[in-house]
Amino acid sequence: MRVLFVTLSEKSHVYLTVPLAWALTAAGHEVRVASQPMATETITQAGLTAVPVGTDHGIHQGMSAYRDSQDYRTTNWSRCERDGPDGVDWAELKERYEVSVPYAFAVYNDSMIDDLAALARSWRPDLVIRDPLAYAGAVAARISGAAHARLMWCADVWGRTRHTYLDLMREQPEHERVDPLADWLTARSEPFGFSCDEEMLHGQATLSTLPAALSVPTASPELPMRHVPYNGRAVVWDWLREEAERPRVCLSLGTSNTEGYGGDYVSVPEILDALADDDVEVVAALLPAQREKLGTLPDNARAVDSVALHTLLPSCSAVIHHGGYGSFATAMAAGVPQLVLSTLVSDHELRGRALERTGAGAYLHHRDATAETVRDQIRRLVGKPEPAAAARRLRADCEAMPTPHAVVPALERLAAAR
Repeated sequence: MRVLFVTLSEKSHVYLTVPLAWALTAAGHEVRVASQPMATETITQAGLTAVPVGTDHGIHQGMSAYRDSQDYRTTNWSRCERDGPDGVDWAELKERYEVSVPYAFAVYNDSMIDDLAALARSWRPDLVIRDPLAYAGAVAARISGAAHARLMWCADVWGRTRHTYLDLMREQPEHERVDPLADWLTARSEPFGFSCDEEMLHGQATLSTLPAALSVPTASPELPMRHVPYNGRAVVWDWLREEAERPRVCLSLGTSNTEGYGGDYVSVPEILDALADDDVEVVAALLPAQREKLGTLPDNARAVDSVALHTLLPSCSAVIHHGGYGSFATAMAAGVPQLVLSTLVSDHELRGRALERTGAGAYLHHRDATAETVRDQIRRLVGKPEPAAAARRLRADCEAMPTPHAVVPALERLAAAR
Protein backbone atom coordinates (compact mmCIF):
# COMPACT_ATOMS: atom_id res chain seq x y z
CA MET A 1 0.00 0.00 0.00
CA ARG A 2 0.98 3.65 -0.29
CA VAL A 3 1.57 5.35 3.05
CA LEU A 4 1.87 9.10 3.45
CA PHE A 5 3.29 10.54 6.66
CA VAL A 6 2.51 14.20 7.29
CA THR A 7 4.54 15.89 9.99
CA LEU A 8 5.26 19.35 11.28
CA SER A 9 8.64 20.60 10.13
CA GLU A 10 10.20 20.30 13.57
CA LYS A 11 13.22 18.01 13.76
CA SER A 12 12.01 16.23 16.90
CA HIS A 13 8.62 15.54 15.30
CA VAL A 14 10.23 14.09 12.18
CA TYR A 15 12.46 11.86 14.31
CA LEU A 16 9.43 10.28 15.96
CA THR A 17 8.02 9.16 12.60
CA VAL A 18 11.17 7.37 11.51
CA PRO A 19 10.92 3.93 13.22
CA LEU A 20 7.34 3.34 12.02
CA ALA A 21 8.18 4.62 8.53
CA TRP A 22 11.09 2.17 8.43
CA ALA A 23 8.86 -0.67 9.63
CA LEU A 24 6.30 0.00 6.89
CA THR A 25 9.04 0.27 4.29
CA ALA A 26 10.58 -3.01 5.45
CA ALA A 27 7.14 -4.63 5.14
CA GLY A 28 7.14 -3.75 1.44
CA HIS A 29 4.99 -0.63 1.48
CA GLU A 30 5.73 2.56 -0.42
CA VAL A 31 6.33 5.33 2.09
CA ARG A 32 6.63 9.09 1.63
CA VAL A 33 7.04 11.78 4.28
CA ALA A 34 5.50 15.18 3.58
CA SER A 35 6.45 18.33 5.42
CA GLN A 36 7.53 21.88 4.73
CA PRO A 37 10.82 22.32 2.82
CA MET A 38 12.86 23.05 5.95
CA ALA A 39 12.37 19.41 7.05
CA THR A 40 13.56 17.84 3.80
CA GLU A 41 17.16 17.25 4.87
CA THR A 42 16.12 15.73 8.19
CA ILE A 43 13.77 13.32 6.39
CA THR A 44 16.24 12.26 3.71
CA GLN A 45 19.09 11.82 6.21
CA ALA A 46 16.86 9.22 7.88
CA GLY A 47 16.80 7.28 4.59
CA LEU A 48 13.19 8.20 3.84
CA THR A 49 11.57 9.76 0.78
CA ALA A 50 10.66 13.39 1.37
CA VAL A 51 7.88 15.36 -0.28
CA PRO A 52 8.36 19.11 0.36
CA VAL A 53 4.97 20.83 0.49
CA GLY A 54 4.00 24.44 0.93
CA THR A 55 6.39 27.05 2.28
CA ASP A 56 8.32 27.20 5.52
CA HIS A 57 6.38 28.58 8.46
CA GLY A 58 7.60 31.54 10.48
CA ILE A 59 6.46 30.33 13.87
CA HIS A 60 9.96 30.32 15.38
CA GLN A 61 10.28 34.07 14.93
CA GLY A 62 7.15 34.53 17.00
CA MET A 63 8.41 32.08 19.60
CA SER A 64 11.68 33.97 20.01
CA ALA A 65 9.89 37.29 20.27
CA TYR A 66 7.46 35.98 22.90
CA ARG A 67 9.53 33.55 24.96
CA ASP A 68 7.06 33.71 27.84
CA SER A 69 4.37 32.25 25.59
CA GLN A 70 5.46 28.73 26.61
CA ASP A 71 3.98 29.47 30.01
CA TYR A 72 0.75 31.14 28.90
CA ARG A 73 -2.39 29.29 29.87
CA THR A 74 -3.31 29.19 26.17
CA THR A 75 -0.30 26.93 25.49
CA ASN A 76 -0.76 24.64 28.50
CA TRP A 77 -2.75 21.76 27.02
CA SER A 78 -2.14 19.63 30.11
CA ARG A 79 -5.27 21.23 31.54
CA CYS A 80 -7.71 19.20 29.48
CA GLU A 81 -10.35 17.96 31.95
CA ARG A 82 -13.35 19.87 33.32
CA ASP A 83 -13.29 18.24 36.76
CA GLY A 84 -10.67 17.93 39.47
CA PRO A 85 -8.26 20.44 41.03
CA ASP A 86 -6.86 21.39 37.61
CA GLY A 87 -10.21 21.45 35.86
CA VAL A 88 -10.77 23.99 33.09
CA ASP A 89 -13.83 26.05 32.35
CA TRP A 90 -15.44 27.22 29.13
CA ALA A 91 -13.79 30.64 29.12
CA GLU A 92 -10.28 29.21 29.38
CA LEU A 93 -10.77 26.62 26.65
CA LYS A 94 -12.49 29.09 24.35
CA GLU A 95 -9.56 31.47 24.74
CA ARG A 96 -7.09 28.64 24.14
CA TYR A 97 -8.67 27.75 20.81
CA GLU A 98 -9.12 31.39 19.80
CA VAL A 99 -5.38 31.95 20.26
CA SER A 100 -4.00 28.58 19.15
CA VAL A 101 -5.94 28.20 15.90
CA PRO A 102 -4.74 31.38 14.16
CA TYR A 103 -1.31 31.68 15.78
CA ALA A 104 -0.21 28.03 15.84
CA PHE A 105 -2.40 25.52 13.99
CA ALA A 106 -2.97 27.72 10.94
CA VAL A 107 0.66 28.85 10.81
CA TYR A 108 1.87 25.26 10.78
CA ASN A 109 -0.73 23.95 8.33
CA ASP A 110 -2.15 26.50 5.92
CA SER A 111 0.78 26.63 3.51
CA MET A 112 0.83 22.82 3.17
CA ILE A 113 -2.82 22.22 2.32
CA ASP A 114 -2.89 22.97 -1.41
CA ASP A 115 0.26 20.97 -2.19
CA LEU A 116 -0.94 18.08 -0.05
CA ALA A 117 -4.31 18.14 -1.82
CA ALA A 118 -2.55 17.86 -5.19
CA LEU A 119 -0.37 15.02 -3.86
CA ALA A 120 -3.42 13.20 -2.48
CA ARG A 121 -5.13 13.38 -5.89
CA SER A 122 -2.11 12.30 -7.92
CA TRP A 123 -0.46 9.72 -5.66
CA ARG A 124 -3.62 8.38 -3.98
CA PRO A 125 -2.26 7.14 -0.64
CA ASP A 126 -4.06 4.25 1.03
CA LEU A 127 -3.08 5.36 4.52
CA VAL A 128 -2.19 8.77 5.97
CA ILE A 129 -0.31 8.86 9.28
CA ARG A 130 -0.01 12.35 10.66
CA ASP A 131 1.35 14.38 13.50
CA PRO A 132 -1.57 15.26 15.82
CA LEU A 133 -1.13 18.94 14.92
CA ALA A 134 -0.65 18.35 11.18
CA TYR A 135 -4.32 18.87 10.36
CA ALA A 136 -3.35 19.35 6.71
CA GLY A 137 -2.81 15.58 6.65
CA ALA A 138 -6.44 15.06 7.60
CA VAL A 139 -7.50 17.11 4.59
CA ALA A 140 -5.26 15.00 2.33
CA ALA A 141 -6.71 11.78 3.76
CA ARG A 142 -10.28 12.91 3.13
CA ILE A 143 -9.47 13.96 -0.46
CA SER A 144 -7.83 10.64 -1.31
CA GLY A 145 -10.27 8.48 0.66
CA ALA A 146 -7.35 7.09 2.65
CA ALA A 147 -7.48 5.66 6.12
CA HIS A 148 -6.13 8.14 8.62
CA ALA A 149 -4.25 7.67 11.90
CA ARG A 150 -2.51 10.07 14.25
CA LEU A 151 0.99 9.29 15.54
CA MET A 152 1.34 10.88 18.99
CA TRP A 153 4.44 12.60 20.33
CA CYS A 154 2.62 13.37 23.56
CA ALA A 155 -0.33 12.32 25.63
CA ASP A 156 -3.50 12.92 23.62
CA VAL A 157 -4.24 16.23 25.28
CA TRP A 158 -5.48 17.57 21.93
CA GLY A 159 -8.20 14.94 21.69
CA ARG A 160 -9.03 15.08 25.39
CA THR A 161 -9.32 18.86 25.31
CA ARG A 162 -11.59 18.62 22.29
CA HIS A 163 -13.86 16.21 24.18
CA THR A 164 -14.03 18.60 27.14
CA TYR A 165 -14.63 21.60 24.87
CA LEU A 166 -17.58 20.00 23.09
CA ASP A 167 -19.02 18.89 26.43
CA LEU A 168 -18.82 22.43 27.81
CA MET A 169 -20.04 24.01 24.57
CA ARG A 170 -23.31 22.11 24.76
CA GLU A 171 -24.03 23.88 28.07
CA GLN A 172 -23.51 27.41 26.68
CA PRO A 173 -26.16 29.76 25.28
CA GLU A 174 -26.46 29.33 21.53
CA HIS A 175 -24.76 32.64 20.73
CA GLU A 176 -21.70 31.54 22.76
CA ARG A 177 -21.20 28.22 20.97
CA VAL A 178 -18.20 29.18 18.88
CA ASP A 179 -15.86 26.52 17.50
CA PRO A 180 -12.64 28.12 16.15
CA LEU A 181 -10.97 24.78 15.34
CA ALA A 182 -13.85 23.36 13.31
CA ASP A 183 -14.52 26.72 11.64
CA TRP A 184 -10.90 27.04 10.50
CA LEU A 185 -10.62 23.49 9.18
CA THR A 186 -14.00 23.75 7.47
CA ALA A 187 -12.86 26.92 5.69
CA ARG A 188 -9.76 25.10 4.47
CA SER A 189 -11.74 21.99 3.44
CA GLU A 190 -14.72 23.53 1.66
CA PRO A 191 -12.77 24.27 -1.56
CA PHE A 192 -12.34 20.48 -1.82
CA GLY A 193 -16.03 19.72 -1.26
CA PHE A 194 -16.34 18.78 2.40
CA SER A 195 -16.32 20.29 5.88
CA CYS A 196 -14.65 19.46 9.17
CA ASP A 197 -15.98 16.66 11.35
CA GLU A 198 -14.65 14.87 14.41
CA GLU A 199 -13.20 11.99 12.39
CA MET A 200 -11.05 14.49 10.50
CA LEU A 201 -9.75 15.86 13.79
CA HIS A 202 -8.93 12.48 15.35
CA GLY A 203 -8.64 9.92 12.55
CA GLN A 204 -9.78 6.32 12.65
CA ALA A 205 -6.96 5.35 15.00
CA THR A 206 -4.42 6.89 17.36
CA LEU A 207 -0.90 5.47 17.63
CA SER A 208 0.08 6.06 21.24
CA THR A 209 3.69 5.59 22.39
CA LEU A 210 3.09 6.25 26.08
CA PRO A 211 2.23 3.54 28.60
CA ALA A 212 -1.14 3.99 30.26
CA ALA A 213 0.30 5.40 33.49
CA LEU A 214 1.58 8.46 31.62
CA SER A 215 -1.26 9.07 29.22
CA VAL A 216 -4.93 10.04 28.91
CA PRO A 217 -7.68 8.29 26.94
CA THR A 218 -7.24 8.78 23.20
CA ALA A 219 -9.87 10.42 21.01
CA SER A 220 -10.00 7.55 18.48
CA PRO A 221 -9.34 3.81 18.87
CA GLU A 222 -5.89 3.39 20.35
CA LEU A 223 -3.07 1.42 18.77
CA PRO A 224 -0.32 1.20 21.41
CA MET A 225 3.18 1.22 19.95
CA ARG A 226 6.53 1.08 21.71
CA HIS A 227 8.69 4.17 21.44
CA VAL A 228 11.87 3.22 19.59
CA PRO A 229 14.44 6.00 20.02
CA TYR A 230 15.82 7.64 16.90
CA ASN A 231 18.06 10.66 17.41
CA GLY A 232 19.44 11.19 13.94
CA ARG A 233 23.17 10.66 13.40
CA ALA A 234 24.43 8.35 16.15
CA VAL A 235 27.96 7.29 17.09
CA VAL A 236 29.06 5.25 20.10
CA TRP A 237 32.14 7.27 21.02
CA ASP A 238 35.12 5.64 22.74
CA TRP A 239 34.39 7.24 26.13
CA LEU A 240 30.90 5.72 26.03
CA ARG A 241 32.46 2.26 25.76
CA GLU A 242 34.24 2.74 29.08
CA GLU A 243 32.43 2.02 32.31
CA ALA A 244 31.62 5.16 34.30
CA GLU A 245 33.69 5.38 37.48
CA ARG A 246 30.84 7.01 39.44
CA PRO A 247 27.14 7.60 38.85
CA ARG A 248 26.66 9.41 35.55
CA VAL A 249 24.08 12.18 35.17
CA CYS A 250 23.15 13.39 31.72
CA LEU A 251 22.16 17.03 31.25
CA SER A 252 20.39 17.61 27.94
CA LEU A 253 18.15 20.57 27.18
CA GLY A 254 17.32 19.44 23.66
CA THR A 255 17.22 21.56 20.53
CA SER A 256 13.69 22.96 20.44
CA ASN A 257 14.13 25.81 22.92
CA THR A 258 17.54 26.84 21.62
CA GLU A 259 16.52 26.70 17.97
CA GLY A 260 12.87 27.74 18.28
CA TYR A 261 12.56 29.94 21.35
CA GLY A 262 15.92 31.65 21.23
CA GLY A 263 17.51 29.97 24.23
CA ASP A 264 17.12 27.60 27.15
CA TYR A 265 14.80 28.29 30.08
CA VAL A 266 17.29 27.04 32.68
CA SER A 267 20.98 27.81 33.02
CA VAL A 268 23.44 25.05 32.14
CA PRO A 269 26.32 26.67 34.11
CA GLU A 270 24.13 27.00 37.20
CA ILE A 271 23.11 23.35 37.06
CA LEU A 272 26.72 22.25 36.60
CA ASP A 273 27.80 24.40 39.55
CA ALA A 274 24.97 22.99 41.68
CA LEU A 275 26.29 19.45 41.14
CA ALA A 276 30.00 20.32 41.27
CA ASP A 277 30.58 18.96 44.77
CA ASP A 278 28.56 15.77 44.36
CA ASP A 279 30.07 12.37 43.68
CA VAL A 280 28.67 12.14 40.16
CA GLU A 281 29.94 12.54 36.62
CA VAL A 282 27.84 15.09 34.76
CA VAL A 283 27.75 14.77 30.98
CA ALA A 284 26.27 17.87 29.38
CA ALA A 285 25.06 16.90 25.90
CA LEU A 286 24.79 20.29 24.23
CA LEU A 287 24.42 22.08 20.95
CA PRO A 288 27.36 24.23 19.79
CA ALA A 289 25.33 27.36 20.66
CA GLN A 290 24.83 26.05 24.20
CA ARG A 291 28.53 25.15 24.62
CA GLU A 292 29.60 28.65 23.62
CA LYS A 293 27.95 30.04 26.76
CA LEU A 294 29.94 27.81 29.11
CA GLY A 295 32.86 29.04 31.14
CA THR A 296 35.23 26.78 33.04
CA LEU A 297 33.63 23.42 33.75
CA PRO A 298 33.61 21.85 37.21
CA ASP A 299 36.02 18.93 37.62
CA ASN A 300 33.17 16.39 37.60
CA ALA A 301 31.62 17.61 34.34
CA ARG A 302 32.26 17.24 30.66
CA ALA A 303 30.50 18.95 27.75
CA VAL A 304 29.95 16.98 24.57
CA ASP A 305 28.12 17.43 21.31
CA SER A 306 27.12 15.03 18.53
CA VAL A 307 25.95 12.49 21.11
CA ALA A 308 22.68 10.68 20.45
CA LEU A 309 20.77 10.26 23.69
CA HIS A 310 19.99 6.60 23.07
CA THR A 311 23.74 5.88 23.08
CA LEU A 312 24.37 7.84 26.30
CA LEU A 313 21.40 7.24 28.59
CA PRO A 314 21.89 3.48 29.15
CA SER A 315 25.11 4.36 31.04
CA CYS A 316 23.39 7.00 33.19
CA SER A 317 21.91 6.91 36.68
CA ALA A 318 19.72 9.96 36.00
CA VAL A 319 18.96 12.53 33.31
CA ILE A 320 18.06 16.21 33.56
CA HIS A 321 16.13 17.53 30.57
CA HIS A 322 13.65 20.14 29.35
CA GLY A 323 10.56 17.94 29.00
CA GLY A 324 10.60 17.51 25.22
CA TYR A 325 9.04 14.26 24.14
CA GLY A 326 12.13 12.88 22.43
CA SER A 327 14.25 13.25 25.57
CA PHE A 328 11.42 12.09 27.84
CA ALA A 329 10.61 8.97 25.82
CA THR A 330 14.26 8.03 25.22
CA ALA A 331 14.88 8.17 28.97
CA MET A 332 11.70 6.15 29.54
CA ALA A 333 12.88 3.48 27.10
CA ALA A 334 16.33 3.39 28.75
CA GLY A 335 14.85 2.96 32.24
CA VAL A 336 16.59 6.06 33.63
CA PRO A 337 15.14 8.29 36.38
CA GLN A 338 14.31 11.75 35.03
CA LEU A 339 14.38 15.28 36.39
CA VAL A 340 12.16 17.35 34.10
CA LEU A 341 12.78 21.13 34.18
CA SER A 342 10.13 22.43 31.86
CA THR A 343 7.75 25.11 30.75
CA LEU A 344 3.99 24.54 30.67
CA VAL A 345 3.76 24.16 26.89
CA SER A 346 1.82 21.31 25.26
CA ASP A 347 1.48 18.29 27.61
CA HIS A 348 4.76 18.82 29.49
CA GLU A 349 3.15 19.38 32.88
CA LEU A 350 0.78 16.43 32.51
CA ARG A 351 3.60 14.04 31.57
CA GLY A 352 5.88 15.43 34.26
CA ARG A 353 3.28 15.02 37.01
CA ALA A 354 2.41 11.54 35.77
CA LEU A 355 6.09 10.61 35.84
CA GLU A 356 6.27 11.77 39.46
CA ARG A 357 3.32 9.56 40.37
CA THR A 358 5.11 6.50 39.00
CA GLY A 359 8.12 7.31 41.20
CA ALA A 360 10.45 7.30 38.17
CA GLY A 361 11.33 10.98 38.29
CA ALA A 362 10.45 14.51 39.27
CA TYR A 363 8.95 17.52 37.53
CA LEU A 364 9.82 21.16 38.26
CA HIS A 365 8.62 24.23 36.49
CA HIS A 366 11.75 25.95 35.21
CA ARG A 367 11.24 28.94 37.52
CA ASP A 368 11.41 26.56 40.51
CA ALA A 369 14.63 24.93 39.29
CA THR A 370 17.03 26.57 41.73
CA ALA A 371 20.50 25.18 42.34
CA GLU A 372 19.30 23.75 45.65
CA THR A 373 16.19 22.01 44.28
CA VAL A 374 18.08 20.52 41.33
CA ARG A 375 20.85 19.24 43.61
CA ASP A 376 18.36 17.77 46.10
CA GLN A 377 16.37 16.03 43.38
CA ILE A 378 19.45 14.52 41.74
CA ARG A 379 20.74 13.29 45.08
CA ARG A 380 17.40 11.56 45.63
CA LEU A 381 17.14 10.11 42.11
CA VAL A 382 20.74 8.84 42.13
CA GLY A 383 21.17 7.97 45.80
CA LYS A 384 17.96 6.08 46.56
CA PRO A 385 16.97 2.73 45.03
CA GLU A 386 13.27 3.50 44.60
CA PRO A 387 13.51 5.87 41.58
CA ALA A 388 15.73 3.45 39.67
CA ALA A 389 13.34 0.57 40.39
CA ALA A 390 10.38 2.67 39.26
CA ALA A 391 12.21 3.67 36.06
CA ARG A 392 12.90 0.01 35.32
CA ARG A 393 9.20 -0.79 35.81
CA LEU A 394 8.33 1.99 33.39
CA ARG A 395 10.80 0.57 30.88
CA ALA A 396 9.18 -2.85 31.25
CA ASP A 397 5.78 -1.27 30.54
CA CYS A 398 7.22 0.20 27.35
CA GLU A 399 8.80 -3.07 26.31
CA ALA A 400 5.43 -4.79 26.71
CA MET A 401 3.95 -2.53 24.03
CA PRO A 402 3.96 -3.72 20.39
CA THR A 403 6.97 -2.74 18.30
CA PRO A 404 6.49 -0.63 15.15
CA HIS A 405 6.96 -3.86 13.16
CA ALA A 406 4.15 -5.53 15.14
CA VAL A 407 1.81 -2.58 14.53
CA VAL A 408 2.12 -2.80 10.73
CA PRO A 409 -0.58 -5.52 10.30
CA ALA A 410 -3.10 -3.41 12.25
CA LEU A 411 -2.39 -0.47 9.94
CA GLU A 412 -2.79 -2.72 6.90
CA ARG A 413 -6.20 -3.80 8.20
CA LEU A 414 -7.15 -0.19 8.87
CA ALA A 415 -6.34 0.76 5.28
CA ALA A 416 -8.10 -2.30 3.85
CA ALA A 417 -11.27 -1.59 5.82
CA ARG A 418 -11.32 2.02 4.62
